[in-house]
Amino acid sequence: MTEAETIARWVNPGARVLDLGCGDGKLLKHLWQTRQAPGYGVEIDDAKVIQCIRNDVNVLQLDLEDGLAAFADRSFDYVILSETLQAIHRQEPLMKEMLRVGREAIVSFPNFGYWRARIQIAFAGHMPVSKELPYQWYDTPNVHHCTLVDFEALCAKLGLRIIERLVLTNGDAVTVLPNLLGSLAVYRVSA
Repeated sequence: MTEAETIARWVNPGARVLDLGCGDGKLLKHLWQTRQAPGYGVEIDDAKVIQCIRNDVNVLQLDLEDGLAAFADRSFDYVILSETLQAIHRQEPLMKEMLRVGREAIVSFPNFGYWRARIQIAFAGHMPVSKELPYQWYDTPNVHHCTLVDFEALCAKLGLRIIERLVLTNGDAVTVLPNLLGSLAVYRVSA
């Protein structure tokens, strides 16, 4: 199962969706095609905004670090942050804003606690590089790496309820030792 399939399974048909850091808009396009879920994307990168337009996705060019003041309370059913959490400087205010704007939030991130990442640090002595973390330490957009334990602690601190969690490695669900054996985490949370 892919991340996009997981998210689509969690999004109700016809739900209104906001995708933060939407990249080229493929997830929003997928949600429209599979769930008839209309949505908007938020992206800062000029080239990706153009790709969204080419993918026929409604997109706003905004910096997530500035918050979501452009959106009214509960204006969306779901606010998605797909593999963008680790590139945000201030996660706490953004998580709060996501659940002000949306009924639920869906957040995914590469798991820095994955055993391959741990091995690269412990034995090779360098920051991990993998499919999920494809950048060298000096050119990464990632500013905060986290693990499943870290994210769940953040949710507890903010008083957020974890509705559902799926941990994946190579498209397969990981249920045993997910913080060690899972490379990608996908969470569904509410206030």
